[in-house]
Amino acid sequence: MDKNYRGLGWTDHALKRMADRKISQGDAWATWNRPDQSRKATIKGAWIYYKTFGKNKIEVVAKKENGKWVILSVWSRTIWGRPKKAEPFLSFLWKRILASIKK
Repeated sequence: MDKNYRGLGWTDHALKRMADRKISQGDAWATWNRPDQSRKATIKGAWIYYKTFGKNKIEVVAKKENGKWVILSVWSRTIWGRPKKAEPFLSFLWKRILASIKK
């Protein structure tokens, strides 16, 4: 695993958690890059990004530090039952625009 994968910084904590949980760095990056959903994290300035891959939902915590995005932690959960519908694209786009304006 690479601490500077695809232009993002990756903390040692995030890399260890991905290795422990057998989550590929590519899946974690894809979750951050094209999430199904996102929300503010309890850590100031951080966001949690969610993406579903089959029956697994990957969650990535990221924060912009000194102009560069850093992945702080990564985990996954098994989804039981039917997966939820993805958020409509225009709704997702609007939220991303508002989030970028607030930064």
